[in-house]
Amino acid sequence: MRHAVLLSALSGVAVLAPLGAVLWESPARPAPAAVARAAAGAPGRVVHYGGLRIPVPDGWEVHRLDRDPTRCIRYDRRAVYLGRPGPRPDCPARVVGRTSAVHIAPLGDRARARLRSSRTVMRPEELAAFTVEPSAGREARLALPAAGVAITGVYGDDPAPLQRLLRGVRLGPSRPGRSVPAAEHGRTSPEPPAASPSESPGGGEGAEPQRAWTRGRGFDTCTAPSLDTMKRWRNAYEVTNIYIGGAARGCAQPNLTEAWVRDVRAMGYRITPTYVGLQAPCGPRPQRFTRRDAAKQGRENAVDAAAEARDLGIPPGAPIYLDMEAYDSRKKKCREAVLDFVDAWVRELEEQGYRPCMYSSSASGVRDVARASGIGKPEGIWFANWDGRASVYGDPYFPDDLWSPHRRVKQYRGPHKERHGGVTLNIDSNVVDGLVY
Repeated sequence: MRHAVLLSALSGVAVLAPLGAVLWESPARPAPAAVARAAAGAPGRVVHYGGLRIPVPDGWEVHRLDRDPTRCIRYDRRAVYLGRPGPRPDCPARVVGRTSAVHIAPLGDRARARLRSSRTVMRPEELAAFTVEPSAGREARLALPAAGVAITGVYGDDPAPLQRLLRGVRLGPSRPGRSVPAAEHGRTSPEPPAASPSESPGGGEGAEPQRAWTRGRGFDTCTAPSLDTMKRWRNAYEVTNIYIGGAARGCAQPNLTEAWVRDVRAMGYRITPTYVGLQAPCGPRPQRFTRRDAAKQGRENAVDAAAEARDLGIPPGAPIYLDMEAYDSRKKKCREAVLDFVDAWVRELEEQGYRPCMYSSSASGVRDVARASGIGKPEGIWFANWDGRASVYGDPYFPDDLWSPHRRVKQYRGPHKERHGGVTLNIDSNVVDGLVY
């Protein structure tokens, strides 16, 4: 996501905050003729991968990740991604919002053994009648063992383009020994073994990490890095964010598994699980809740967030942060809809057994929730104000006595590159004195 200086119309003071209400990088638009052909379901071309024939609509990009290992799998662009990403994809710090996109990757032995309950196992011939069911996460996950591949498809508002593409996938002519491209067979990202018991949060001075909160330096980036990268960055940071799901999550998470969460915590990291759900009606993202159905959609997002957390082995009692990007809070009806959504999110997530928390700009979402009465409020906040001050207190938009003590995380610097342990990432910087897993 792009950020910049946001001018507060109420105070006249320039504030560095997520520019959700001002800037958004839209997906590239194909030419009108291409749009018409794509709308009619006509593929622009057919590509082959893992024994499959895949129809690609006009206007969609195709990226072969074995040839382009630094390519980031982004959901805000119409694209088909083929293969496993490299160990160090060049991803932005944050992408919020999505359109239709598909990722097809080899289904390795470990993936076969731990197929997630939300992934549908199918035969290739069954794809012709496959239906993309609308869901809170706006995502379809398929496993095709006969072809040796797994498919993840996402959509923005309308599942029809994704459904047409998936229904057009066919198993190609049999090629012995070529269930997946040779360059992909058995290829895995370089990852260290799981941390030894002495590095575990339960060992040595392990009583400290068992607290529900922590203090320290934190970073967030669009896609969960490889375990090798996380190990190299450990001396620089104590806390990392992960984007566990949501209709507006803009990057794929090929590394993010239950084992990744367990191993990263064993390295000594604490985690802020974050759900990028539907956004404010007056925000710039296409994935928005409506004023009329804000409460209903807030509950649905909370249920989906809890399911994604359980899928990653994150237990009840852990915090989950709702990512509510910046919006124009001067609009009264929009502001009221946000408060209805947050209220429903908080109450439902508590019912699911998790601790409801929230990320937003201090100049919009956090300020509005802080001022509201009669709603369920997040237990902890992660607020964005890019003033460069690494302090969780002293923000001009809400008082210090709220969410105190140990209930605050501040994102004080926006996208920039840092290099640690020989590895460069594009990140946002955070200071933490708040709830973590």
